[in-house]
Amino acid sequence: MENDHVVTMIQGANVLACLAIAAFFLRSWRTTHDTFFLLFSLAFGMFAVNRCALAFVDERDEALSLYLVRLAAFLMIATAIVLKNRTRSRGLHDAG
Repeated sequence: MENDHVVTMIQGANVLACLAIAAFFLRSWRTTHDTFFLLFSLAFGMFAVNRCALAFVDERDEALSLYLVRLAAFLMIATAIVLKNRTRSRGLHDAG
């Protein structure tokens, strides 16, 4: 039972880390207005909500919706990377 307290503490630290990363990317987005930073901020905010929800759900009963939230966050990160690379490659073709 003592491990439950440790697990809860680690989950809380994980939520805090995700929120700090989301705030960092949000601050970068406010400065640059680059969609890349906005999508990363939203994704890490979703990770924080997901991790917080996991703290209240028994690991044997993890709902499909929690996996879908995680999937959506990863797809958001992948989309941000693809959009950023498409923008860069267009700039290279225009300059050449």
